[in-house]
Amino acid sequence: MRARPLTESPPHPLPTAGEQRPSGGARLAQVDALRGFALLGILMVNITYMASAYHGTGLEDPGLGGPLSEAVRGLVAVLFEAKFFLLFSFLFGYSFTLQIDSAERCGARFTPRLLRRLTGLFVIGVVHAVILFPGDILTLYAILGVVLLALRRVQPRTAVRIAVVLLAVTAVGYALLALAVGHAGGGGTIPASTASAAAQATEALRGGPASIIGAHLQKLPDVALLLIFFQAPSALAAFLLGLAAGRRRALADTDRHQRLLRRLQWAGFTVGLLGGIVYADASLNHPESAYQLFAMGLDVITAPLLAAAYAATVLRLAGGRCGQAVVTALAPAGRMSLTNYLGQSLVCALLFTGFGAALIGRVAPIGVAAIALTLFAAQAVAARWWLRHHAYGPLEWLLRAWTTLSVPPWRLPG
Repeated sequence: MRARPLTESPPHPLPTAGEQRPSGGARLAQVDALRGFALLGILMVNITYMASAYHGTGLEDPGLGGPLSEAVRGLVAVLFEAKFFLLFSFLFGYSFTLQIDSAERCGARFTPRLLRRLTGLFVIGVVHAVILFPGDILTLYAILGVVLLALRRVQPRTAVRIAVVLLAVTAVGYALLALAVGHAGGGGTIPASTASAAAQATEALRGGPASIIGAHLQKLPDVALLLIFFQAPSALAAFLLGLAAGRRRALADTDRHQRLLRRLQWAGFTVGLLGGIVYADASLNHPESAYQLFAMGLDVITAPLLAAAYAATVLRLAGGRCGQAVVTALAPAGRMSLTNYLGQSLVCALLFTGFGAALIGRVAPIGVAAIALTLFAAQAVAARWWLRHHAYGPLEWLLRAWTTLSVPPWRLPG
């Protein structure tokens, strides 16, 4: 249920590993590679919701159980769920500072440009949510982008403090709610209507276009609640952390931050991973319980650590001996993240809904994971080929044209 930010940097050939962002606005290889990696994580989560209407209900999809399926669901919950939207949110905040620089270089007014961009993202997100995938987060990003615009002049330390407070207050809120539910003796029971609703949604999604869109519209209120109460505070916190990092140009020279990156890896792959295990156990084995609410609050604190560990690992690899291979594999997909994100939803809709093969509820989790990895690999290859000849991805070009009210270059010269 997640989305991605886009930079406003002008197009350049694929940069080499370790390249820094000069004042002229060249793209950062590490940022593009990190965005590409985040795109893979987003796909690993979103495809599970598109492949089964039972996902997230606490119930197993009939016929898709068994030890292997449970193991795959557990790994996805531990390693991917509620982690990668944070990474994209951080990059949104970081890219926000690049967009400010781009507007200044062009002598353009930043606020109107950003508002047009956010409006474009919102419209794309609404169409995406209604037609392809109700779990879209672009609309939330567009709304929170206005908040970030209002906070754009805060100092980096202040931005970090606000982010920490947001995460802490959200976690405490979940803890108090868990205590209230536990004290009342409620929770832990999945309503009988849940299974029926999931079965009806499965059949609707196997139907024609009107049936599919109707199922998406019916799902949107639940998605909105999830976005507002779980993802919005964490996404805004990650925006602010990205804004602070962008102000410091933290990703322009990662060699200066190797000690910090190692610390993030240690914290994320210990505390963050343990929090992910608790979250997965509660979500899969104790749904609708006070324990699940507590685990969600814990995840608000620990998921950013695991997301930071992922980011630190990719950045260290991109700046190391195998850096060129990492950049070559991930950066093209990251440069076309909007096109690839919506392309993922389109392919999954053709596979799992009545728009195409109608395989929803018919593919085991291991098969779903294999489809995700194959699809991302194909996108990485296609993006590298496309960017050899074009300045932007198709949707990146369209969004930039609307943002700048100009006609960007379509093909690269020569």
